[in-house]
Amino acid sequence: MARKSEVGPTKGTAASSSAVDAFTREVASLPPRTAGSGRGRLLFAMDATASREPTWDVASTQQGEMFVAASEIGGIDVRLAFYRGFDEFKVSRWTSDGRELARLMGAVRCLAGRTQIARVLRYAAEQRREGRLDAVVFVGDCCEEDVDEVGHEAGQLGLLGLPVFVFQEGDDRVASRLFPQIAKLTRGAYCKFDRSSPEQLRRLLGAVAAYAAGGRAALLKYGKEQGGAAALLTNQMK
Repeated sequence: MARKSEVGPTKGTAASSSAVDAFTREVASLPPRTAGSGRGRLLFAMDATASREPTWDVASTQQGEMFVAASEIGGIDVRLAFYRGFDEFKVSRWTSDGRELARLMGAVRCLAGRTQIARVLRYAAEQRREGRLDAVVFVGDCCEEDVDEVGHEAGQLGLLGLPVFVFQEGDDRVASRLFPQIAKLTRGAYCKFDRSSPEQLRRLLGAVAAYAAGGRAALLKYGKEQGGAAALLTNQMK
């Protein structure tokens, strides 16, 4: 099982910095991104069921760091994917504009429904086979599916060399067991967060975007330039 890192409210910065450090240490161990068009492609997938509405708003305001972190490397294109309601699964067009992604996310309203994580992973596999995807971010808080089916789909992504970076909100017991395994099976990374830690989420999204755009070297550069908590990342990577 992949290491579990928790990002949440603390009385100081040591605990949260340690969580960021652990997360990006995992990212830094990933193989370099396969060279392609010079721009990375990232699928930003989110649970948009009713329980996720508060954190959806947080992510909407923090996702811009993905574009900032990647812009100096060559940039990224991002596609938003989400599930909600009764068997509803939607994906947006590709965008290279943080403001456009924020607009797309702002137009979504969360609806009650069951999770569709396996469906997200199958879609990611299709995109990868077409050579159109370098990394996946998934943000969710629970799993209401057959965990073996989800694990199988994650394993397929591992065979395809597509890492999934899993961000878990809350302490759902099934998700706490499954989400780190998704990260492990895909050679991605896992981290917990809550809406009390938007700055940490912003930095973590930036780290993933840097990897998607330029691989491990780009992630190291991102950590050095950010300073503060992000600067701690490079101390474990040298």
